Amino acid sequence: MDRLEAMEMLVATVDQGSLSAAARALRVPVPTLSRKVADLEEVLGTRLLIRTTRKITLTDAGIAYVAAARRIIELADDAQREAAGEFTAPRGDLIITAPFLFGRKHLLPVVTEFLGLFPDINISLAMGDRYASLMDDHIDMALRMGHLPDSSMIVTRVGSLRRLTCASPQLIAGHGRPRHPSDLEHLPCIGTGQAGQLTSWEFRAPETGKPIEVRLKARLITASEAALDAAIAGTGFVRLLHYQAFDAIVDGRLQMVLEEFEPEAMPVNLVHVARGQMPLKMRRFLDFAAPRLRQVLTRLTEWEPEV
Repeated sequence: MDRLEAMEMLVATVDQGSLSAAARALRVPVPTLSRKVADLEEVLGTRLLIRTTRKITLTDAGIAYVAAARRIIELADDAQREAAGEFTAPRGDLIITAPFLFGRKHLLPVVTEFLGLFPDINISLAMGDRYASLMDDHIDMALRMGHLPDSSMIVTRVGSLRRLTCASPQLIAGHGRPRHPSDLEHLPCIGTGQAGQLTSWEFRAPETGKPIEVRLKARLITASEAALDAAIAGTGFVRLLHYQAFDAIVDGRLQMVLEEFEPEAMPVNLVHVARGQMPLKMRRFLDFAAPRLRQVLTRLTEWEPEV
């Protein structure tokens, strides 16, 4: 029995919450994974998992063994990277994730410039709005927007993004410019939440800094990119992140409203899993990407349209 492989399957089962989910994540048949875990229990002479139809629970022995298995797997991964030279020279593969539009417009140019300077590093750039798990999906680094939950992740702050309310000039001319967030309750709006739900937008009182929540019945609810197109077409007022609306604001297809009620800017970070020693490929990318992303985000945040 390959004990390290069995450990990896056990840890994946615990992290994913079920044998079937772990099998999908590892791309192995469920019977194979179940047999490997059972073989490991037989070798150890103790039960590690309590399996029911609804969930998997670790025994006391399983809790201790999984914690030890995680350390062993991490040491094995570090040894493999060191043998491949990743700790002595910047080489190897990097998996990075980012939100789609920001990744395509702002992170991709940084990545392509980086690849031109480091011919021995390859990058897989996964772009999408799914909040992927770095450990479960074997991701090296992620660009994350918003406040992060407390975790063992290492966080590098690269800037912040404003949340803007805007609309087309034609819509503003026809319905009037809102003077207070509550005015939006009587105006056509576009939401980016779940279908059938009320759209809730948060603003901030300029005098006190206290939050102002406005709940709206959106005329259209769709993805951010489609909401941008619909707002340009005059369908309604929309709430977008600055980078999403930037080009349309610059060329006049959208106008910002309620700027004085703008909520606190959203933090943007590069995050990676904590480990004893960072491979040089990750250190080089972090040192290269962070200052360039800070420049991009500073330009987006500080830019104001000419009056």
